[in-house]
Amino acid sequence: MPKLPSASDLASLRVPTDVRLSPDGRQTCFVVKESAPDQAGYRTALWLVPTDGSEPPRRMTLGATHDAAPRWSPDGKWLAFLSDRGAVLRKGGAPRDAEDMKRGSAPATGLKDAVGRDLPHGAVQVWLLPLAGGEAQQLTDLPLDVGSLAWNPDSTRLCIVSGATSAKPAAAKAEAGDPPRRDVRLIDELGYQLNGAGFIYENPPKLWIIDVDGSAARRLTSGRSADEQPAWSPDGKRIAYVSNRGSNPDLAWRADLTLIDAAGGKPVRVSVGKERVFGHPTWSPDGKLIAVVGHRLESGNPTREDVHVFRPRADQKGKNLTAHADLFVDAAMNSDLYSPAGAGPLWAPDGESILFNAPVDGSFELWRTRLEDGRVERLTRGKHMLISPSIAGVGSGLRAVAIRGTATTTPDLVSFKVDGLRKSAAKPVKPKAMRQLTDLMGEAWKGLKPVEPQERWHKVDGRRIQGWFYEAPVRRGKPAPLVAEIHGGPATLYGFSLMWEWQLLVASGISVYACNPRGSTGYGQDFAVANFRDWGDGPQADLEAGIDAIVAEGKADPDRLGVTGGSYGGYLTAWMISHTDRYKAAVACRGVYDMSAEMLSGDLGGPLFGHHELDAQPWTDPELYRRLSPLTYATAIRTPLLIQHAEQDLRCPITQAEQLFSVLRSLRRPVRLMRTPGESHELTRSGTPFRRIENTERIRDWFV
Repeated sequence: MPKLPSASDLASLRVPTDVRLSPDGRQTCFVVKESAPDQAGYRTALWLVPTDGSEPPRRMTLGATHDAAPRWSPDGKWLAFLSDRGAVLRKGGAPRDAEDMKRGSAPATGLKDAVGRDLPHGAVQVWLLPLAGGEAQQLTDLPLDVGSLAWNPDSTRLCIVSGATSAKPAAAKAEAGDPPRRDVRLIDELGYQLNGAGFIYENPPKLWIIDVDGSAARRLTSGRSADEQPAWSPDGKRIAYVSNRGSNPDLAWRADLTLIDAAGGKPVRVSVGKERVFGHPTWSPDGKLIAVVGHRLESGNPTREDVHVFRPRADQKGKNLTAHADLFVDAAMNSDLYSPAGAGPLWAPDGESILFNAPVDGSFELWRTRLEDGRVERLTRGKHMLISPSIAGVGSGLRAVAIRGTATTTPDLVSFKVDGLRKSAAKPVKPKAMRQLTDLMGEAWKGLKPVEPQERWHKVDGRRIQGWFYEAPVRRGKPAPLVAEIHGGPATLYGFSLMWEWQLLVASGISVYACNPRGSTGYGQDFAVANFRDWGDGPQADLEAGIDAIVAEGKADPDRLGVTGGSYGGYLTAWMISHTDRYKAAVACRGVYDMSAEMLSGDLGGPLFGHHELDAQPWTDPELYRRLSPLTYATAIRTPLLIQHAEQDLRCPITQAEQLFSVLRSLRRPVRLMRTPGESHELTRSGTPFRRIENTERIRDWFV
């Protein structure tokens, strides 16, 4: 008998991330994330599986804490990865050395933070696992957490990124008569906080070089800029990376492709232009080009990301290889079970083409662009979310491994072959031709039968709107109630990915309708900018046209409609119930209700976000911001409303929820504020398991 989905199923979820093929293409290393036994956090471990599926996957690290970001050495002898296991040992296990035993805490570094406190060693460091056998060895012991790493071509050195998310310094024991500790924060620039990380202004990320023999790490970059995403040139002499260096990096959205000699020296800015945002630099096999994903903000925030190539020298305009395809490379497709993750540009071993991820009609697929003529071809085709691809050359073609999930299945690893370049376009690989390498849920979710969505299309203002209807069973001859779900962004999308909140609602007898209204990504640049200065009325019309069609077909009870959404979805939820009384219940999650306050206090660049989203600032056009704010119309809200917000949300600060709640409670309207402590804007996707479970249950209960 089929088992109905429940919120508690989230506690047993195991999700793969960060897929990495070995240099010879025979093995795949990946990370598995799962809930800790007490549901108060997560554990991640490294796993290994033969790419041909000849053996089941096996765990490579214990995963008692956090092991992540595996990277094969080019010679295939080592796996470098990031782990906090050393900090855990220092805190509660066997100390690493006698000095640690005496101190009983992380050793001092001699460095100070902005208020003069000693900085301990970072919790997250680089570890090396010998693939010939043996235990993992700690390689780095830097003052701040390590964020990422990259091998040099001869497997003797690593370039690592460290900074921005330092471990909290342990407070020194206060002695009698000590003066109060000074702890004010002096802020001189915008962008000093980041959702999920907190204050980041003190220690921006920098590049370091370290030899695998364990010699001391050498700092390669300095200054106020954030330097990230290093990639070694094929000859090992230079490193490409992304940096926002400039006189006022906080006053422009800029992420430049930058070069520096591996031996040290002055950084060279490669990309030019007034404003540009590029990322994921990857060298061509011959070292003559660097591919990146990004744009120059031609259409503001929702500008489509494309694959560009640059010559590795100063002041280059670069070449956009995918402009004519009108695809959104590495766009963000939503799931509340796992985070979408494109891989950036992937060079084919022959250097003649570049592979990348992009959505189309609600599916996330693998694509290829040819360097010679820029022709773009689709390499996979299925109603799925295919992400985090990794490739290796096999004969005249390619072997690819990626994470694949659907609207009714949890994500697992799949392997498939990709044809080499031909005069004609490649034939897209369909799911039946993909070999599933893992079954991470195994018996845990055996018997669960998620509801298959009905794909629906309709037209509004000449635009085709794609949606999905998850139909609950009819009871006593009456159509089920229906809840409309709205995604965040607004420049993101829904698609053929598993949404557990929706399955839980359907299991509770409530149908769900979700669509991608104007302003969503994945349907071309014109569609993505169709909500310019119209976050409310136009998208509401797109959503309600789909609801109206379902009601007209007798598949939803018009007297039992609800609406919910998160982030921008919270915004549109509040907007809709302030402009119509057709909804009998609503849940607004982590939303924006006062546009001026959001653009001046959110972590997405502060006023820069408003400038690139609305082409206006709160002080240049206050009437526009007032007109676009749901708070302006809050007196019209009479729909019972649950306002959900995380207290550590820096993307949409909790003051947004507090303002809306204050207005509605003062007017004696049916409203409840749910504040979740210790969580950020990512509560529904990566929040603490027990809080995610309760969050989902509260949404269900409000509608039931």
